[in-house]
Amino acid sequence: MECWNWEFNRHWLWRIKLILMDYYVVKWSGPFGFIKPWTAVRDSETFSQQFLTPSIIEGIEKKLFPNLLKTPGIHTIAAHRLSYEQLTNQQEVIQTRGWNSTRKGRGVLFERPRAVLSRGLLRNPVLHLAFLHQQDAELAFSQHICLCRNEDMVFPEGITRTTKDQFETSAELFPGYELVFEASEKSFLVGFHRATGLPMYGWIRTVGQPVNA
Repeated sequence: MECWNWEFNRHWLWRIKLILMDYYVVKWSGPFGFIKPWTAVRDSETFSQQFLTPSIIEGIEKKLFPNLLKTPGIHTIAAHRLSYEQLTNQQEVIQTRGWNSTRKGRGVLFERPRAVLSRGLLRNPVLHLAFLHQQDAELAFSQHICLCRNEDMVFPEGITRTTKDQFETSAELFPGYELVFEASEKSFLVGFHRATGLPMYGWIRTVGQPVNA
């Protein structure tokens, strides 16, 4: 009679449980969306990245669940996926944070210099957010999402119950880019968290055809 290797089998039982874990996936879409780049805003030309950073996902979560505003970290969103049709260039006028002062007659004139940036705007973005609990998905489904600016809104379309494995692999149901939030050999720096100042790392999972044009 074969000896039961408890540690080995416990590991695989845990893996199987994760694969079969239920996800409640909410889908949002909209005509356009802007994702703030993590590069310096004073770049002469900068585009939106094709993925959502941990701080963006945390911000979306706190918009959907205001009770978590004082709780750092991501707690309800288990995974995400982003796809779109194309990136289109849009111009935006910005101002520096600091003020310049110049003497004018007997007084002093203060002004903030302006500049024009070209940014990448997502056309027809589709965002999927996966939740572990049905009640969280239903609450999220009742709300819109601002990707990074108040005027760039996406609206809920439906809720799909699936498994973790299917969400990670189904090119037909959940295509798009997903930044997996972990530090590993294939991870890279994606910016610094606005609230904590700590570096954020991840690697990109690509499922199906993220660009739908």
